[in-house]
Amino acid sequence: MPRARSGARSRLVLLGPAFVAAVAYVDPGNVAANLTAGARYGYGLVWVLVLANAMAVVVQYQSAKLGLVTGRSLPELLGHRMRTRPRRLYWVQAEAVAAATDLAEVIGGAVALHLLFGLPLLAGGVLVGAASMLLLAVQSSRGQRPFEGAVVALLAVIAGGFLTGLFVNPPDAGAALSGLVPRLEDTGTVLLAASMIGATVMPHAIYLHSALVRDRHGHQTDPATLARLVRVTRLDVVGALLFAGAVNIAMLLLAASSLPGREGTDTIEGAHAAIADALGPVVAVVFAIGLLASGFASTSVGCYAGATIMGGLLRLRLPLLARRVVTLIPALLVLGAGLEPTRALVLSQVLLSFGIPFALIPLIRLTGDRTVMGVHVDGPALRVACWSIAALIIALNAALIVLTVTGTA
Repeated sequence: MPRARSGARSRLVLLGPAFVAAVAYVDPGNVAANLTAGARYGYGLVWVLVLANAMAVVVQYQSAKLGLVTGRSLPELLGHRMRTRPRRLYWVQAEAVAAATDLAEVIGGAVALHLLFGLPLLAGGVLVGAASMLLLAVQSSRGQRPFEGAVVALLAVIAGGFLTGLFVNPPDAGAALSGLVPRLEDTGTVLLAASMIGATVMPHAIYLHSALVRDRHGHQTDPATLARLVRVTRLDVVGALLFAGAVNIAMLLLAASSLPGREGTDTIEGAHAAIADALGPVVAVVFAIGLLASGFASTSVGCYAGATIMGGLLRLRLPLLARRVVTLIPALLVLGAGLEPTRALVLSQVLLSFGIPFALIPLIRLTGDRTVMGVHVDGPALRVACWSIAALIIALNAALIVLTVTGTA
């Protein structure tokens, strides 16, 4: 028994990187997409979140496994294999994805500060940027483990913020189960489905996870140690993504049960007001605190991902804090221009959905290459699952392009 307990404790100590990556799956972009979906279509898009979360588990495990086996991040492997011009062009699209991610996270945090304290959005964006710098300073000065601890603590606050309302007004269990039946009612649901998948299967998290496990565990060449780390990482990914998936589904169920038919729920501010009216001011405050924690945590993780992308593809390393200052500028410009925050958030998630294939297809090719992965190369079933995920996302994006061009989305 003591040996079993010791083994369990040793496995727990190795957990953590996936929970950092999971922050990308509960960022303010998810809040905007999920609240909009629940308020407009009730429980009808629950199946999208379940499917997206299942895909995310597979994708994040693949990224983590790649980092463990090779000791290099996905951007580093791609940067090593590409010629100069394609590598720079690839970096441009990856950086656009990172910018869209940061936009959503800073805007979400700024909206939360406005809801809680009445701060102007621009001032709130500056404070979110400053808070993220503090978190990144922890990572830079104290290493990976304290940073992971701070992010996990914020994840707990996020969960509390978005789950509380369900206890006050539980959803209709039968209606929620009916939402597991796949269907798209109209063209608007296609746009939201793309937004929800873009907010769940996050390109920057695909790039990042391979770096997180490398930074945490290093490059292990002992076959037994590596096999053990791969097994533990599988548990890490499943646990973290199930947690993130539950929070995402809770957001949609909250909107479906408490916000249908209410005016203004197409914006986060309107949804917050509707939550206050339907469930009381305490629940609304807790919701806003969860949104704020989401903004703080996700913008730090997003900046980490951007640095990983830049370092691997451009072979240029900026200090995390310096990069944080640079990438904060576009988000502050959007806030200063007075654009509607929730609309900007939802559209940013659609852009992320378009970026998924650029991260996912190279990942699948690398994890299916025996010369890269050795004995840890993907088996036939996993390879089919990965290519099916990529095909589904590409098909959804193609449909979205057609609907947008024809003006029906």
